[in-house]
Order: sequence, then structure tokens, then C-alpha cells
Amino acid sequence: MKNNYKLGAVLAVIGILTGLLVFYLLASQYNLVIDAKVATGRTDEATSVTITYAVLGWIGITAGAIWAAVLYGFLHREKWAWFWGAVAATIQLLVGFFPMIPAMDSHLPTPTIAVFGLAAVLWFGMLFIGGVEGRIITLTFIAGLAYVLTFIDGVAPISKYTTSHDDPFWNGMYVMSQQVSWWGAAAWAIFIFAVLKKKSWAIPVGIFAGAMSMMAGYPLGLNNALFEVHRFSMFLPAPLLSTGLVIYLLLPGTQKMLANWASKAEDSKAAVS
Repeated sequence: MKNNYKLGAVLAVIGILTGLLVFYLLASQYNLVIDAKVATGRTDEATSVTITYAVLGWIGITAGAIWAAVLYGFLHREKWAWFWGAVAATIQLLVGFFPMIPAMDSHLPTPTIAVFGLAAVLWFGMLFIGGVEGRIITLTFIAGLAYVLTFIDGVAPISKYTTSHDDPFWNGMYVMSQQVSWWGAAAWAIFIFAVLKKKSWAIPVGIFAGAMSMMAGYPLGLNNALFEVHRFSMFLPAPLLSTGLVIYLLLPGTQKMLANWASKAEDSKAAVS
């Protein structure tokens, strides 16, 4: 499958159609989910849907436009095409996954699962076309889980902010942590892209992403588990996974693996010159 430009072009067309599907599905579900939340008295969750669905729609439709450039790249046998296809698919994975959560919670259909499934096929397809090694695919896939979970940690504070005005400290904590989680999610995405591009600065970015996820997630998760729900908190998977990834990135074996992967980029440049 490596350097299969014809397959890449086919997948790029599917990516464009997936971007259009995102446009339709999120537009059709936007008010439906908000109204369902309001009808059950969860105006706080309606607020989070109002903001989050809009953000996901913007970036999801943009990913469809990226696929148009990727299609051009594959048709002209450009070496960069598979990487930007992976970028677009990474965005679409998040856009397809998260909207299923509030929809399921309101006992509504979850049509964006189609976007998630297509994005998964596109993501793995781009990595195979790019000749990415199995161990690198595994690492970036796990980092992708941290990316999605950290984004989710940035959604809940939106609704919790609206219901915590009687607790000034935690009300402020929700404000402070919300964008930290979303920036941390973006950093995990950048880490994935840096690894795929064989950049030497991938590990520092991964450490930064993990630290952002932990700094935002642990305080909220521990407070939620110990004092609110009295069980395992759904705030905790993101910082726990991020902790494991940071530890893994600090291991000598991991650093050697990424250094060997990065060295192949230098070897390719030398061969061309």
C-alpha cells in the first residue's frame, strides 16, 4: 500500500464526502440535541452542546476542505499528500466521536458514528500509504486516544460552570481548566503529526501535551470522584492515559525508537541529494 497514489486519491474523495457528511449531520442534530437537553431540564448540558457542536462543525468541515488539497496532491503524486490526509482524518475522528456522547445520553440516534468509522479507515489508510511503521502507528493511535479524551475533559467544564455559581472556587476552576484541556488536546494532535513527520521535537511536545492534560484533568477528576459522584470520574481517563504516555516517552527505548524513525528522514534526504 505504500505510495499507492491511486488508493490515496480514492480515500481523499471519501474524505471530502465525509466533510460534507459532517456538515449535514451536525447541522441536523444541533438543535435536536439542544432541545432534548432543555426538555429534560439539563440547560447546562445544552450550553455545552451549543458551543462544542459549533466548534466541531467548524473544524470538521475544514477537514473536508483539507481533503480537497490532499486529492490534488495524490493526483499529482506529491509525497506530502498522505501526511495532510492523516491530519484531516485526525480531525474527523474527533468530530465523529464526541457528538455520539450527548446524543446517546439523550436517547437520540448517533449518526456521526459513520463519520468516526470513515475517519478511522482514512487515518489508517493514510499511514499505510505513507509507509509508517507498526510501532509508530501504535504509539500515535494511543496518543490519539489521549487527544480525544483530553478534548472531552474540556467539554464538561462548560456545563459545570453554569451550575457552580454557588461555589466560587470551583466555578473559577472550571473556567481556568476548560481551555487548558482543549489546548492539551491540540498539543496531542501536534505530537501525532510531529511523530509522523519524524521531527526531533516530538517528545517535548508530547510531554507538554501530557502535562496540560494532567494539570487540567487531575484536579477536576479527583474532586468529581471524591466529592461529587463518589465513584470513578470520567475526568480521569485523560490525565491517567497522558501520565502513562509521558512516562513511556521518557523511557530510553522509546527515545531510541523515535530517533531511529526520525533518522530515516535524514537518510531519505541524503539519498535524494
